[in-house]
Amino acid sequence: MTYTPVVPMSGIAGWTFLERTRDLQQQAYNQSQTVQNDVEYFAENIGKVETAEQLVSDYRLLKVALGAFGLQDEIANKFFIQKVLADGVLADDALANKVADKTYYKLSEAFGFNSLTGPETQTEGFAEKITDAYMTRSFEIAVGEQDNAMRLAMNLDRDLADLAESDMSENARWYSIMGSEPLREVFDTAFGLSDYFAALDVDKQLETYRDKADAYFGDEGVSQFADDEKRQELINLFLARSEIASGISGYSPAHTALALLGG
Repeated sequence: MTYTPVVPMSGIAGWTFLERTRDLQQQAYNQSQTVQNDVEYFAENIGKVETAEQLVSDYRLLKVALGAFGLQDEIANKFFIQKVLADGVLADDALANKVADKTYYKLSEAFGFNSLTGPETQTEGFAEKITDAYMTRSFEIAVGEQDNAMRLAMNLDRDLADLAESDMSENARWYSIMGSEPLREVFDTAFGLSDYFAALDVDKQLETYRDKADAYFGDEGVSQFADDEKRQELINLFLARSEIASGISGYSPAHTALALLGG
């Protein structure tokens, strides 16, 4: 049996509750038998894996490996995942360097099957690092089954902080957001962009993102979101707009919050 996260309300109030109880709820989720079975199997067997083919051939290991990077929905695409892992990240023509979603780069880099030092699978602490990430991501999925906006907010709080602190240029950071479906959904919702926006020329999209960021936060760059308070402002804006879009009409706390946030 798996622990079901408690999300008693939507919007900013629900996020505040989740933030206050997240550590305790995560601990309860981690102790669920199904989660423990996944973690223990990975810890006991990943050290035996030396190639991408071996990893992809073991469903239970692959489930944890992909889940740790939020790629659990790709588990059926074994040929693609094996290619990403086997190529590594050193060569310019490696598959992980070609795809827009840089999550695949992180996956390939973490396992290091084609690195100068060899695979990381037998490195001390590797199994714990991957299983910790798996439990965190799996908990977010469980939260999303109660309220998907909360899952997106949790994902953004982590991934946007990492992106903001990366050594990419500001434009490259924005392009990374465009290539990440979860991050893009948060920004598009927060900025009030329509479903048709993604069909525009990418340069026009970049210009719009930068203009919107400047209008709402006083800075057109992604690097500003390394600051916890700036990310919280973005999350609040996203949740307020999400709550309104979900069907709330007339006067509501979400409308009030959006007005206060400048939306």
